Amino acid sequence: MQRAAGASTPEVDVAYAKAYALYIDLHQHPELSGSEVQTAARVAAELRALGYTVTEHVGGTGVVAILRNGPGKTVMLRTELDALPVEEKTGLPFASKVHTKDPAGRDVPVGHMCGHDLHMSALVATAGIMVRSRASWQGTLMLVGQPAEETISGAKAMIRDGIFTRFSRPDEVLALHVVNELPAGQVGVASGIYDSNADSLRITIYGKGGHGSAPHTTVDPIVIAARTVLALQTIVAREVKPGQFAVVTVGYVTAGTKNNIIPDQAELGLTVRTYKPEIRKQVLEAITRIANAESQAAGAPRAPLIEGYEATDAVYNDPALTQRLRAVLEAALAKDKVVTQEPITASEDFSAFVAEGIPGFYLTLGGADPQKYEQAKAAGTRLPSNHSPLFAPDVDPTLHTAITAEVAMLRDLLRAGAAGG
Repeated sequence: MQRAAGASTPEVDVAYAKAYALYIDLHQHPELSGSEVQTAARVAAELRALGYTVTEHVGGTGVVAILRNGPGKTVMLRTELDALPVEEKTGLPFASKVHTKDPAGRDVPVGHMCGHDLHMSALVATAGIMVRSRASWQGTLMLVGQPAEETISGAKAMIRDGIFTRFSRPDEVLALHVVNELPAGQVGVASGIYDSNADSLRITIYGKGGHGSAPHTTVDPIVIAARTVLALQTIVAREVKPGQFAVVTVGYVTAGTKNNIIPDQAELGLTVRTYKPEIRKQVLEAITRIANAESQAAGAPRAPLIEGYEATDAVYNDPALTQRLRAVLEAALAKDKVVTQEPITASEDFSAFVAEGIPGFYLTLGGADPQKYEQAKAAGTRLPSNHSPLFAPDVDPTLHTAITAEVAMLRDLLRAGAAGG
């Protein structure tokens, strides 16, 4: 496919072949969150060979690479390392065939169905260009390979392990993510709230088991669970002010072993998404109230156990930094390739770095084949999203665009003579 004008530069074209080869290798050898041993080692080796000072095993399998180029600011660019327990069904000749054991000991397929392989490839190519063009910038470049983004735990682990005390504390932090919601060659910019707060909850509902033919001798936790699922849907519909964003999704219900046995308990798995802190508090309190009330109404022997086990705040794009980098991206990619986007409903833990008081900017990278994107748009359908077994970005021009954007943003923030933060 032909790249759009302005989507690349000669130095990016030179770096592309190696970046593409790295992408294929990473795509074929994905690793789950927290187990990115070979992935981290590969990224670390690539950066070390370029002359970066590299430290491994930061916050688990995290990688930190530093390149000092005179006095000035420190700017951090982050990529994720992990893949998903999803069986790839793209039909690509380099599709992942990897299976492994998950933390629970189950055999699961593994695939880079969220584009982190492309992010890593772009970062390594960007790292090489920045080394070869030191005369164009000044300061300290900090490259981070973060583990366990998919479990929204890796950024906090790196912070606990001293990423901003053992190494340079950056003046700005940058990241990007590929999606199919924009065609390849375009990027999306959001000022302020970029994505949502995320809270993962596990609700264990307790009952009194017995024979399926004698429900009157039991307290059926499956019925309580069903009522709870339905009642939870009223939170967004009837408690959250219209126009305010909130999502309460029950992603799984687990209960029972046989059709004629009423079990002792049932389990619900929830994901909760919000933008505003006050709405987040309201929704979580409502979930607790409803779960307790449904169990009490059914005469359950004990109150449900409500556990929060994963959480992250919304990513916030610093408005001044966003305005500055939008102009940089328009110059590097062409003005019509930079579009304004609304906050998205997904979540990610890049917000933990921003929460340390550091201005951040998170960029959306278009990854859809432009022709398929237009066909889907005309038909009123959607292309496979991130986490789908069919998700496959159009690598060229997406990878070219990612490298071009990263180099342009880093050079601007680290331009020679720029004042320190």
